[in-house]
Amino acid sequence: MTRSGRPTQRQLFRNWSGHVHSHPHTFLRPTSAGELGDILRSAADAGQRVRPVGAGHSFTPVAAGDDVMISLDHLSGIIAVDEESGRVRFHAGTRLRDIPALLAPFGLALANHGDVNPQALAGAISTSTHGTGLGFTGFAGTVTGLLLMAADGTVTDLSPTTHPEIFDLARVSLGVLGIVTEIELQCVPAFDLIAEEIVSDVDELLADLEPRMRAADQFEFYWFPHTDTALTKTNTRVGLGEIGPGHLAEAGVRNRFLNLFDKEVIENGALRLAVELGSAVPSLVPRINRIAQSAVSDRTYRAPGHDVFVTPRRVRFNEMEYALPFEAGAEAIREIRRTIESRGWSISFPIEVRSAAADDVPLSTAFGRETMYIAVHRFVKDDFAEYFRVVEQICRRHGGRPHWGKIHTLGADDLRELYPRFEDFCALRQKLDPNAMFGNRFTDSLFGLRSVGLS
Repeated sequence: MTRSGRPTQRQLFRNWSGHVHSHPHTFLRPTSAGELGDILRSAADAGQRVRPVGAGHSFTPVAAGDDVMISLDHLSGIIAVDEESGRVRFHAGTRLRDIPALLAPFGLALANHGDVNPQALAGAISTSTHGTGLGFTGFAGTVTGLLLMAADGTVTDLSPTTHPEIFDLARVSLGVLGIVTEIELQCVPAFDLIAEEIVSDVDELLADLEPRMRAADQFEFYWFPHTDTALTKTNTRVGLGEIGPGHLAEAGVRNRFLNLFDKEVIENGALRLAVELGSAVPSLVPRINRIAQSAVSDRTYRAPGHDVFVTPRRVRFNEMEYALPFEAGAEAIREIRRTIESRGWSISFPIEVRSAAADDVPLSTAFGRETMYIAVHRFVKDDFAEYFRVVEQICRRHGGRPHWGKIHTLGADDLRELYPRFEDFCALRQKLDPNAMFGNRFTDSLFGLRSVGLS
């Protein structure tokens, strides 16, 4: 591929974990909206399919294409800031990791964040990416405007007052309605987080999980299978320069070197050693997990919000995550725990549990209900098929919806039952893209397309 946007033949695309790959004959990085429009018109004339791709951080083939793949990496940065309302318009290719520095001069921040940040903003929005905290929605719930480019290069400005029926459905779209080129987000005044990381007994944690999540600004926990304790993380939001409440008043800003050392050396380095050894000798995994968990200690520290939310992921894995009705989460975790032990599996990666507020985004995993997210992982060298299949069955029995960017086996018939406005979305897709140019075989299976008549 070239910086000028000229195509090269049969590129190899791999996602972050290496599990998904494709061989598009054209991979382009347009440098302007005009150039992007030319690319789309050319693809439409040639009967080719188009997939936008960001960081390739989805674990499904949602971004993989065989014809034309488009990266918006050169369409990045802030377009406009309304400092009075806190609304900020970004180019869609802006990476999440760059947003804190872009917002800093305006004293603003994203309202919430996930635990990784390489994703392109459009990819994060389009797959219903989320953070944690029952007072906060996922990224899509903070969208206040979009620009959507069609196959003929025309652009439609979408907002709650301009084409509201399209805006409503386009906030989570998996890139099948067209190419999102600009995104406006409702941002908030910049803030610090005081993080309390505490090791808790798993049984006591699950018995008290719902009130603990409701009492915190943000709460999440990580449980290593084969152990009886979990690492909980409670975040309290404070304004810049404000003193924390009560026992948190003395929390100080953590030394950046110590923070980097913990995240890079302790968390990533130790985890890599553990999972590599566990992959080579699976029988050692329970003992390794117990040693790793026993080495974790309580700590409290303060840092800018994005520094607390994000942890670098250097050890590659595959992931499945399900969004369950909030009240069903604790029992589903207990069932997963019992299943791991009864089946004799050796699972080296922790299970991650978070929550989010209900939202009104039709294809959001938290649409219409408070949500508890349960994420399971396997090291890239380990087979995930049986583990994910059984955990998926458990989550589905509890009414779970799969994360759009993480491994699952559901198709249109299953998804139709989980999303009340699924048919509305399919009808809009048919209207905006009748030839299904913006799709691939994976998205066809999600939305029930049998044959689109394209190469």
